[in-house]
Amino acid sequence: MRNVIFVLAALAVLLSFSGIANAQARNHISIVGSSTVYPFATVVAEQFGKTTDFPTPKIESTGSGGGFKLFCAGVGVEHPDITNASRRMKKSEFEQCQANGVQDVVEVKIGYDGIVFANSKQAGQLDLTTQQIFLALAKKVPAKDGSETLVDNPYQTWSEIDSSLPNTKIEVLGPPPTSGTRDAFVELVMETGAESFEFIKNMDSKEFKSVAHTVREDGAYVEAGENDNLIVQKLQSNPAAFGIFGFSFLDQNMDKIQGSKIGGVAPTFDAIADGSYPVSRSLQFYVKKAHVGTIPGIQEYLGEFTNEQAWGPDGYLSEKGMIPMPENERSKFAENAKELTPMTASDF
Repeated sequence: MRNVIFVLAALAVLLSFSGIANAQARNHISIVGSSTVYPFATVVAEQFGKTTDFPTPKIESTGSGGGFKLFCAGVGVEHPDITNASRRMKKSEFEQCQANGVQDVVEVKIGYDGIVFANSKQAGQLDLTTQQIFLALAKKVPAKDGSETLVDNPYQTWSEIDSSLPNTKIEVLGPPPTSGTRDAFVELVMETGAESFEFIKNMDSKEFKSVAHTVREDGAYVEAGENDNLIVQKLQSNPAAFGIFGFSFLDQNMDKIQGSKIGGVAPTFDAIADGSYPVSRSLQFYVKKAHVGTIPGIQEYLGEFTNEQAWGPDGYLSEKGMIPMPENERSKFAENAKELTPMTASDF
């Protein structure tokens, strides 16, 4: 009798663990990351859900930095399978992945996007330089007297920076530090603007980054979270304000907002594709190879994303505002996705 009770107790424990395992398992792909890549990934996910027997992947917009943090936290069903990014993974993030057991990470570049500095169509379109934007948004800027000294940003209106600009208060709605859009904006606009001052350009690397990357905190720059649609809505209600976000959101809201010219070039599909628009960046996502074969549908989802009908010049993603890669790049990353070729430390 005692043996029977022991066997029944052991069986109950086994069934309990089995129930927990089943409860923890999931049959859908979990994706996090960039708010810029989010609308493109959502379209692919919806198409994938309609045309296959797999569930539609669940996508969360966390920002590129937030996505990498979640993605690199570990392997297992409690961690995401894919993270979207509007900038490349940093070496430090790759090392964090490795340290947490996320050994094989597959990079899939999907296309290009431009960062726009947009405002309401109720106001005039501006033609700005990166120097003017730097002077508007940096915490520390060169003194007005022309001396090679840095002071707390004194500029309150655009016309104080340049008399040809509107006499309106500087108010810019933009992404937080966790956003890939913020990273790219700082690198492509703020750094370039800072370098237009020779004495800042000649600073050592650490000091230069401190000046170029530190945004003012006196209300001129407002962190608007990861919701780019919210920025668009706020620009409609405040024609004097500007917003920073990806080209796809401008493309979807052309009836309401317009992109400022940067260095005389307007943010258009063609100008980003041919490289003449100076503020453009690559888009990509990263796949946890250890989850392929465990979470159903990952390989098939990659196949859908890298299909010419999706990311090609006439694909449905270009209709949503994504700028396609040249054919040789598409071939390279389609092969990466198919073969699940992992990144190595030498890629950084």
